[in-house]
Amino acid sequence: MNEMARKPSPRRIFVCSCEKTMPNHGDTVAAASGASVAKADQLCRAQIALFRDALTGNAPITVGCTQEQPLFEEIAEDAGFSGEIAFANVRETAGWSRDARKAGPKTAALLAAAAIDMPPITTVAMESQGVALILGRDEAAIEAGRRLADHLDITVLVERGAEVLAPRQTVFPVLQGSVRNAVGHLGQFELTIDAYALPDPSSRERLRFGPARDGATSTCDLVIDLTGGRPLFPASDLRAGYLRADPRDPAAVAQMIFEAAQLVGTFDKPRYVDYDPAICAHSRSTITGCTRCLDLCPTGAITPDGDHVSIDAAICAGCGQCAGACPTGAAAYALPPADALTARVRVLLRTYAEAGGTQPVLLLHDNDHGAALIDAAARFGDGLPADVLPLAVNEITQVGPELLAAALAYGARSVRLLSRARPRHDLSGLQATLSMMDRVFNGLGYGAGCAELIEADDPDHLAEALVETGKPVASRNVSGFLPTAGKRGLMELAFRELHRVAPTPVARIALDRGAPFGGLAVDTDACTLCLACVSACPADALSDNPERPTLRFTESLCVQCGLCEATCPEDAIALVPQLDFDAWASPKKTIKEEEPHHCIECGAAFGTRASIDRVMAKLSDHWMFSGPEGEHRRRVLQMCEDCRVSVVVKESFDPHEADTRRVRTTDDYLREREARKH
Repeated sequence: MNEMARKPSPRRIFVCSCEKTMPNHGDTVAAASGASVAKADQLCRAQIALFRDALTGNAPITVGCTQEQPLFEEIAEDAGFSGEIAFANVRETAGWSRDARKAGPKTAALLAAAAIDMPPITTVAMESQGVALILGRDEAAIEAGRRLADHLDITVLVERGAEVLAPRQTVFPVLQGSVRNAVGHLGQFELTIDAYALPDPSSRERLRFGPARDGATSTCDLVIDLTGGRPLFPASDLRAGYLRADPRDPAAVAQMIFEAAQLVGTFDKPRYVDYDPAICAHSRSTITGCTRCLDLCPTGAITPDGDHVSIDAAICAGCGQCAGACPTGAAAYALPPADALTARVRVLLRTYAEAGGTQPVLLLHDNDHGAALIDAAARFGDGLPADVLPLAVNEITQVGPELLAAALAYGARSVRLLSRARPRHDLSGLQATLSMMDRVFNGLGYGAGCAELIEADDPDHLAEALVETGKPVASRNVSGFLPTAGKRGLMELAFRELHRVAPTPVARIALDRGAPFGGLAVDTDACTLCLACVSACPADALSDNPERPTLRFTESLCVQCGLCEATCPEDAIALVPQLDFDAWASPKKTIKEEEPHHCIECGAAFGTRASIDRVMAKLSDHWMFSGPEGEHRRRVLQMCEDCRVSVVVKESFDPHEADTRRVRTTDDYLREREARKH
C-alpha cells in the first residue's frame, strides 16, 4: 500500500464517465487519494442526489467536472454548504483522449492538484467618472462622441488640419491638437497636447480653429484613440482605460464604443506582482546593477526609483516576466506566488507517481489560449496523451527557473509551455529562462530538450509538438521537498534537489552572462579590502569580518547583478556566471584576508597593514614627508582617526599642509637629499 493510501482523507471525490463517454478511473483515484470516491455516469442530472447527499456535512469536496461547475455551486449555496469545493477538468484533459484507458494516474493527479488551496487574490481599485477624451482625424471621432455622449463626459480632440463639419449644436467640445506625451491608466490619464486650439463659434461649413499653443494639459478617465496612427502606450492593448480601433473598421469601432460605455465606476484589478524594495538589486549609490525587470516589462509599468524600481500596479498587465527573471525575488508573482504554484506541481506529479504513472510531461498553459486549444484537441482530435499533465497558470511568462527545476526534481521528464503561434507580446525573458534551464538539465544528465516552448494555434500542431517531449531516463530518483516561501530560497532549494537526484550530477555548469547564478573572479593582488563591494551587494553574498580586514563570499546567494563589479574602485572583480554546486554546499569562502594595522598611538586596529605600508612606501620619496617635519607627518598617518584628530587639535598641525612660509630653493632640496644619504 502506498504512502497516500495509508492516510485516509475526509475529502469526498466525485468522478463521472460523462454518460459513459470516458472511463471514470474511480478505483485508481481512491487508491491514490485515500478519499471516499463516488462514481457516476451522469452526476449533473440523473445522479445529482449523490452530490446533494455529500453537502450534509462540511467535508471538502472535489468534483471531476468544470462544465457544470455553476450548477454544483448553486446547489451547494442553496444547501447552505460552508465547506470547500474544488473542480477539475478531467474530461477534456484526460477522459476524452485516445489514451483514456491509460489515464487513471493522470485523473488522480488532476483531482489532487485541484484541491490545493491557492492564496486569495489582492486587488487594486481604479475609479472612473466617465470623463473621456476621443482622439481622431475625421468625422469618425465626432460620430463616436455622439454615440457615447449619453454615457460619458465627452471631449473630442482632432488633429491639426482635420476636416470635420461644424455642428448644429455644441453637445460636447471639439478641440484641435496633437498628443506629445501621455501617461496614466483608467481613471488617471494625463496628456500633454501641442497645437492646442479652440474652435471658432462662427464656423460655417468646416470647423475653423483659433490661435494654437503648445504644452496644454488634459486629464481624463478614458482615452479613446481613433487616429489610426501609432498607439500612445507600449503594449497598448494591455493599458486599462486606453481603447484603440482603426477608424476604417466599423465593426471594431462599434465594439470599442460598447466597451467604453461600460467603463464608469470602480473596478478591481488583480495585483499581479508583489515588490520588496529591500532586496532589489537595481542600483546602489547611483551605480546601476540589475535591469532585468526594466528590460522585459512590455507596458512600462516598471520605472527606476533611486536604488530600487517602482512598479505601478494599475499599469501592470500581469505578464509576470519581471517576476520570472528577478534573481532576488524582489518582484514576486502573486497570482499565485511561486511557492503555492510549486506546491500544486508537487502534488500533481507525486500523485501521478503514487497512482502508478512514470516520468510524465508537465504542460503549462494559460486559460485564455491554452485551455481552449486543449479543449479543441479533446473534442476534435486525439486529446492529450496519458502522460501529459496540463496545469493552468495565469501567464506562462510568469514561470521562472525555480518552477522548472522543481518540476524535474519531482519526477517530470520534461516541461512544455504552450503559447500562441504568434505571441501577442515579446517572450524573450521566458525564452532566455528556457535556454538556461535546458543547458542545466542537459548538464545534469536529464537530457536535451527538457524545457521548451510550444507555439501552436491548432490542436493538430499541439499533438505533433507533444510527440517529442524528452525521452524517459532509465533510472530516475525523485525528490519530495516542500516548497519554501520566498523566490530566492525556493530557487536555491529546487536547484539543490535537482542536483541531488540528477542522473549524472556534475559539480559545475557554465552559464551565459545574465544568468541569476554565479561566482566572482577577484584579483586579490589588486584588491585593497576597501569593502565597497560588501556595501553594494544587495544579496549579502559578499560579507566582511568585523574583527579583521576580510572579504568573504557565499556563492549560493550571488544573483550576478554586477553591482560589486561596477563599484570596485580597483576593477578587481569580474562576474563568473555558473552553477557551482560544490560552492553552494560550502560555507562562506574567504577571498582575501589581511592583518589589520594598529594605531601607533593607542593600538586600535584600523585599515590593513598592507595598505598602510603601501601608502608609506609611496610617500617615502615625497618632499612633504622628508626631514623632521615629514617624519612627524608619517607618524600621524599611521594613527587611527581619533588620535589623528587629537594631534591636529593639540598641536595645530595638519599632516597634509606644506610649509609655505618661504619659497623653497634648490639649496633646500640639495640639503634634504644630502641628509637622507646619512
